[in-house]
Amino acid sequence: MAEEVKTEEKKEEKKIEIGKIISTILKVILGVVFLVLGVWAIVVWWKDLILVIKGCVGPFLILAGIITLAIAKE
Repeated sequence: MAEEVKTEEKKEEKKIEIGKIISTILKVILGVVFLVLGVWAIVVWWKDLILVIKGCVGPFLILAGIITLAIAKE
C-alpha cells in the first residue's frame, strides 16, 4: 500500500515537472518573439526613433540640470 502511494506521488510530481517545462518553453518562445518584433520595429521605424531621441535631448538636459542644482544645494 505504501508503494502505491509513492507511485502516485511520483506520477503527480512528473506531471508538475512537465507542466513547468512546458511553461518555461512557452515563456522562452514568447521572449524570442518579442525580441524579433523589437528588432523589426527598430529597423522599420529607424528615422522615427532617431527623431524621438533628438526630441528627448532637451528635456533630458533640463532634468540633469535640475538634479545637479538639487545636489549642489545640499
